Amino acid sequence: MIRDYLFITSIRNKKVIMNPIHYCFVYLIPLLALAGLLAGGPWVWLAPLVIFGLVPIAELILPAPDDNIDQDDAKDRLEDWRYDAVVYLAIPAQVGLVLFFLVTVESGSLSMVETIGATLSVGLSCGGLGINIGHELGHRPTKREQFLAKLLLATSLYAHFFIEHNRGHHARVATPDDPATSRRGEWVYSFWFRSVIGGWLNPWKMEADRLSRRGRPIVSLQNEMLRLQVGQAVMLAIIFGVFGGLATLAFIMSAVVGILLLETVNYLEHYGLQRERNENGRWERVRPAHSWNSNCILGRVLLFELTRHSDHHAHPKRPYSVLRHFDEAPQLPTGYPGMIVVALMPPLFFALMDPRIPTKAAPQYLAQAA
Repeated sequence: MIRDYLFITSIRNKKVIMNPIHYCFVYLIPLLALAGLLAGGPWVWLAPLVIFGLVPIAELILPAPDDNIDQDDAKDRLEDWRYDAVVYLAIPAQVGLVLFFLVTVESGSLSMVETIGATLSVGLSCGGLGINIGHELGHRPTKREQFLAKLLLATSLYAHFFIEHNRGHHARVATPDDPATSRRGEWVYSFWFRSVIGGWLNPWKMEADRLSRRGRPIVSLQNEMLRLQVGQAVMLAIIFGVFGGLATLAFIMSAVVGILLLETVNYLEHYGLQRERNENGRWERVRPAHSWNSNCILGRVLLFELTRHSDHHAHPKRPYSVLRHFDEAPQLPTGYPGMIVVALMPPLFFALMDPRIPTKAAPQYLAQAA
């Protein structure tokens, strides 16, 4: 029935039962960016104002229900093609937006200030759709879905994330060996450099180690990291040849916005948390307690349940539509959009977050930060 799809009905019943239409809310990001490009003028700033202005305010008002679906509902969702359709729609939406952005910049119809606003808006889509949904598809088992993941990640020049995230981050999360795990007291700005550089160097080492074990040449097309970098370089060359230097620069800057958006989310997701070593000196298995969680409604649908990050790390193969809340997972003060804004103000971020770090994790990370 239609009323089952109404968001407000679920909230009034004090239980949120997500449907595929709820997850279409993620397309608000590219739609706002597109509207700004079409309207021009101050409207190019619409997307960042809504995502980092109105959404955080709304999340302070709306509830953050921690209910989970039962096993029968989870099975139905996994068999419902509509949940996958919402994901696949991201490919034409993101690629189409980037192409329209390039055409608009190349036409010279935007002033410098408008170009900056448009670049920021498209960058939000690079992070929210390109990287985030690329992340979802990258965890899926088929070669087709993994190829689409790399395609989406390439719109932010971050295709190597496919290697680093799946083979590096998930293995090392909440340990000092993981560049994408932020330490207690670490500023987000220094974390950006450490995570971006470490996240780019690690895949080179992982691929070199993989090929060496197999007795294969490291400098060859069998090196996936090399293939991804060459592919992105060819893409940039094509963009430059077709749309010119200014559009290419704008595309690179929009990719940087997407990258920094991802890395700020990385900063939030494991801040100050660390796994313990067992009696054999190995890190304990990843549990929900090793990732920060958020049940805020708008953040959940804007980011395909990425905010239920605790379940994602404990069970990486679970699709977004069946991710769950765990009581043992530490909870963020609000949703991701609001916390991204707060993270950019380190003293305020530390004041909110440090008292929430589980006491068992705090002494270890104080030592790491010293």
